[in-house]
Amino acid sequence: MDAWLPKSVILLREYNTQKFISDLIAGVTVGLVALPLAMAFAIASGVSPQAGIYCAIVTGFLISALGGSKTQIGGPTGAFVVVVLGIITRYGLDGLFTCTMLAGVLLVIMGVTGLGSMVKFFPRPVVVGFTNGIAILIASTQIRDLFGLRMEHVPGDFFHRLGAIAANFHTLNWVATTVGFVSLAVMIFCARFLKRVPGAIVVCFGATAAVALFQLPVETIGTRFGGIPSGLPHLAVPHLQPQLLLHLLSPAVTVAMLGAIESLFSAVVSDKMSNDKHNPNVELIAQGVANIASPLFGGLPATGAIARTATNVRSGAKSPIAGIIHALTLLAVILFAAPLVKNVPLAALAGILFMVAYNMGDWGEIPEILKLSKMDISVWLLTMTLTVVADLTLAVEVGMILAAFSFVRKISMTTTVSKVTDEYIEGGRAHILQDKDIPDYTAVYRIHGPFLFGVTDKIAEITENLASLPPIVIVRLRNMTAIDATGIAALEELAAQLQASGRSMLVCGARPQPAALMREAGFERHIGAENICANIEEALKRAEEIHQRGASQPAAVHQR
Repeated sequence: MDAWLPKSVILLREYNTQKFISDLIAGVTVGLVALPLAMAFAIASGVSPQAGIYCAIVTGFLISALGGSKTQIGGPTGAFVVVVLGIITRYGLDGLFTCTMLAGVLLVIMGVTGLGSMVKFFPRPVVVGFTNGIAILIASTQIRDLFGLRMEHVPGDFFHRLGAIAANFHTLNWVATTVGFVSLAVMIFCARFLKRVPGAIVVCFGATAAVALFQLPVETIGTRFGGIPSGLPHLAVPHLQPQLLLHLLSPAVTVAMLGAIESLFSAVVSDKMSNDKHNPNVELIAQGVANIASPLFGGLPATGAIARTATNVRSGAKSPIAGIIHALTLLAVILFAAPLVKNVPLAALAGILFMVAYNMGDWGEIPEILKLSKMDISVWLLTMTLTVVADLTLAVEVGMILAAFSFVRKISMTTTVSKVTDEYIEGGRAHILQDKDIPDYTAVYRIHGPFLFGVTDKIAEITENLASLPPIVIVRLRNMTAIDATGIAALEELAAQLQASGRSMLVCGARPQPAALMREAGFERHIGAENICANIEEALKRAEEIHQRGASQPAAVHQR
């Protein structure tokens, strides 16, 4: 029965006052962080700032109350900005609400049918490609406000947008530009030197105070939108358009898939930071219910927010109650402090979104992608390009089709037909386990079959009981017929987890295709070239050397 219970119900069985105090502090903190982000995402999406706040309140509450993650925070995110802007441009606000509710239904169906693990079927180059593309698009939508340009309309198309910005750049407002870049500098400073201080809060309150005190001539939420209305969000059934359902199905699938991917990625981040394991199917059901409810209050699509989830955990959250308090904090703001929000400068929100775009871009992954096969590089580059110049739906569809072809190609390359010779039999003796003694200080795991996207989560078999593992872990690759970028990333993550726990990781017996790709990707930097062995016989000898030195740490720890 627990398999379908929300995390909030399960954790309340052992809840106490001390945990509530921790959740209260974390919830209020992340609520204040969410305020400027919710408004910024809404404005970037082409709607009023209160739509973002209403979304954060309603979905933040429901995702925490009904979800399968211990500390995940839900709400509007940067990933949806481009999609929402495109839907509104084509189908209007009612079309967006219809699309969001349809996506919510799809998410519930995915959760009920056990598709919570579907995120693993998106290969690494596709994910990196569309996060790169989304980041570029978000940044491009914020150039007008960052520089205070006087533009009545910002085109939805990327190249037309850049052309319009260039044509109007002479209207630059130096005061707004200063506010924007100072805000960006504060965000960078906090992220680098004051990690426990939420830069978004500092920027929001600091820039708002500066505008109010010095009457700075910059555009604010009040001058563009007339401020934020006080009071509770009004429940109103949107004017759904049944005739558009067929047309909205494709963008609804995009919203649902994007929501599922980001929420499950965010839940994984939450798990790592809070030492927990989320329930992906319950999480998807909660995400679906939240997206069905959000349009009823004029809200946007929502998903798990990685940055706010990390802030929540760092602030001491112990349970989903922190996420519920985060939603109530935002509700308190619009009930009691809405008039103050009108002075928030749009240039400061643009600075915050530039930082969001940078953080979500996965830029550090690009050098790793470039070390992979030409097919992987092509999938990444095409996905990113189509995200920027076309739309996310097409980008993901084309990226997945190319990835599927790449999958088939890698599998076909593992099939060989050859004669068994004396040399083949003799050469295999060093790989067999039957005549080898495995000492107590060593554990040997094998990967059998192709280790490609869609199956890499199976490597969790090694780390599920991390504390009980011996000091040396050998991963035998003799029967691993193929590997791709996602598989290499999984091995790198395994190496990082084992090293962080004070253990050594060795790999042995890799066949030609995996060995070549691992070499191109620079995998030896993660465990040391001396810990990559030709066969199990060499690996056991290497393990003995490490043990005899009395090493509890890897002989050489190589990080990126």
